[in-house]
Amino acid sequence: MSLTLYRKYRPSIFADVIGQEHVTTPLSNALESGKIHHAYLFSGPRGCGKTSSARIMARSLNCEKGPTPNPCGICQSCKDLVANGPGSLDVIELDAATHGLVDDARDLRDKAFFAPVSSRYKIYIIDEAHQLGPGAANALLKVVEEPPAHVLFIFATTEPDKLISTIRSRTHHYPFRLVPPAILNSHLEKICVSEGIKVAKGVISLVVRASGGSVRDSLSILGQLLAGAGSDGVTYEIAVALLGYTDSALIDEALDAIAAQDSASLFTTIDRVIESGQDPKRFASDLLERMRDLIIVGASDENNSAILISLATDQLDRIRTQAKLIGIATLIRSADLIAQGLTQMRGATPPRLILELICGQMMLPTGDNVNITARIEKLEKSSSLITPTTIQTAPAVTQSAPIKEAKPVKEVVDKVVESKPIENKPVQHKSSGSIDITSLRRMWPQVIDSVKGKRRLTWSLLATSAQILSLDDENITIGIVNSGAKDSFVRSESDLILSDAFEEVTGVRRKILATVDSSVATTTMTRADEDPGDKDMLSGADLLASKLGAKVIKESN
Repeated sequence: MSLTLYRKYRPSIFADVIGQEHVTTPLSNALESGKIHHAYLFSGPRGCGKTSSARIMARSLNCEKGPTPNPCGICQSCKDLVANGPGSLDVIELDAATHGLVDDARDLRDKAFFAPVSSRYKIYIIDEAHQLGPGAANALLKVVEEPPAHVLFIFATTEPDKLISTIRSRTHHYPFRLVPPAILNSHLEKICVSEGIKVAKGVISLVVRASGGSVRDSLSILGQLLAGAGSDGVTYEIAVALLGYTDSALIDEALDAIAAQDSASLFTTIDRVIESGQDPKRFASDLLERMRDLIIVGASDENNSAILISLATDQLDRIRTQAKLIGIATLIRSADLIAQGLTQMRGATPPRLILELICGQMMLPTGDNVNITARIEKLEKSSSLITPTTIQTAPAVTQSAPIKEAKPVKEVVDKVVESKPIENKPVQHKSSGSIDITSLRRMWPQVIDSVKGKRRLTWSLLATSAQILSLDDENITIGIVNSGAKDSFVRSESDLILSDAFEEVTGVRRKILATVDSSVATTTMTRADEDPGDKDMLSGADLLASKLGAKVIKESN
């Protein structure tokens, strides 16, 4: 029977311990200088290298050429204490869970005064030291405080605060930490190469994510995947299904629906999640993590991809597009709703129901400050598609003109209520013949309005991320800002929707071709009657006047 990966790749020297340089470096320096303490305390989360480092410490101390941070590996002590070796009589490992009684502590104390059999030191490694009972810990106190010259103690625990303070104060405390994802990812890739098994792109990121920074957990999970690998290695689909994560395609579909405010598409995606047998709580958690990445991308520059959670490089374009389409305020509000829903999923209510209620809340903003900001974002996005009516400017008031008394507020309000809204109907340009590229670009806002009435997902992609590039007798070529948005456009068959919209507005039928054009700016859309040199958006007053027919009254001080 072959060894598990976490045993097979257990380090034998400090240089092989990954992600713990803040511990291994001072320990190596102490061994090099001969400044050895009689008691050490190694604390930290599970699987981060505490027990392995304690064994390496014992090996370095008892090496014939030691104490040294680099054991020779030739002497008998080094061979006995190598990883997965037979062990040494002078290095005693105890589990405090089964040796935590007073009698066990007394027996240890009595045996400690006997000299080592063949090594330089007699070393006691007490694992899970926090499980020492109060009586046992106090029984060990005296020998830990003043041990014989040949005795050394190493305590390892995940909860150092539970170890009595009188013992903690007599040790050198070295806190271990979880291993960063980048270091752990590189370590697992080397192991996969060493094992000679092909692993699909993205699988290692899933393993790192599932392990939570624990080296032992990551090797255990990876060992499970490698054990079940077929002739084509470990596929991404198998890893996703086995680890219980949500397919990234479902996450993308949900975010596209949120960006387009398409409730039907969002609930359809939720139904697909449930029908595929996935856990609604897991889907909500994965969606929350993706929103976290979107918020970071939207709030920082493009060079901050290193702080994203287990995100492949080829997904960055897709992430940036989603962040622009949704908006920071909407993302923050949605993330807050999901976080609250995850707490509610622990109760008796079916998780699917909670997830669907969360989605309904995301589609229906209320009146708090964050939601107001989200509404402003939506209004700003839609304002670029509005074709304003001609607004006549009143003649300037001269000095000789008398200043009229301001009308009561109630009268003004009544007039605003009675006023009819201005209807903004897109101008339909019907043509049975050919059309040039200039005219087509001037009709682009009307085409976008037509698309909006057909499918909001297609409208959200085109409104901020596309423009017309070229026109010929058979095709209309549009440029889309990045590959992520283009893939969404093609995958959703939005080209048919756009072709129908062109025919409806211009009377000309053409096939739609999409290509990636990074020069496309998200603010390049102009209104049909807008001067190309004027890039300013409608003011708030003009927007209210065009959309609601309101009259803005200014009062002088």
